[in-house]
Amino acid sequence: MTENFTELAFSESVRAQQEKYGTRAAYSKMEEGGEFRNQLSWREKTYIAGRDGFYIASASETGWPYMQFRGGPQGFLKVLDDRTLAFADFKGNGQYISAGNLQAKPRSVLFLMDYAKQKRLKIWAEAEVLHAADHPELAGKVALPDYEANVERVFVFKVQAFDWNCPQHITPRYTRQEIEAGLPPLEPSGSPAPRPLADEKA
Repeated sequence: MTENFTELAFSESVRAQQEKYGTRAAYSKMEEGGEFRNQLSWREKTYIAGRDGFYIASASETGWPYMQFRGGPQGFLKVLDDRTLAFADFKGNGQYISAGNLQAKPRSVLFLMDYAKQKRLKIWAEAEVLHAADHPELAGKVALPDYEANVERVFVFKVQAFDWNCPQHITPRYTRQEIEAGLPPLEPSGSPAPRPLADEKA
């Protein structure tokens, strides 16, 4: 069982680049320390529940990588337990690139961004794409009651490792809801509406 994300991410070629640019000693200590676990704590679970979108990385049989953004209501990526994530997949453009890639090579990395707070969580996971009709109980757990669409598939991710990235170089961005929540009301509560300007011809 993987305990440290470095077991998955630091190949020989990666270590060679770290050696070349002077970071190998620091990351060698990280490997020995086993700092990053594969069990999601309350910190990761709370962060995941607050996301309204994330990126999925996969690779095809040809070896070409693919990155896809998935968005939805806040918390649509469900935490089923300490090592399992899942989300409902609805009908889209019909390309099925991520679904096909993960059927052939069931490994993925998820990037979960919080641009406003400059945070980034990377999750390495074994992935499975299931037909919703064959797994009604699971489909019910990830369904979005207020979203008018039928669940066609369920993407399930078994967490192997994760890593919190440093905030350096993450450009802050804000959703409409975040901006509106931070703006003061234009008129104090209970104040009368502004009077219309008089017609110049009146």
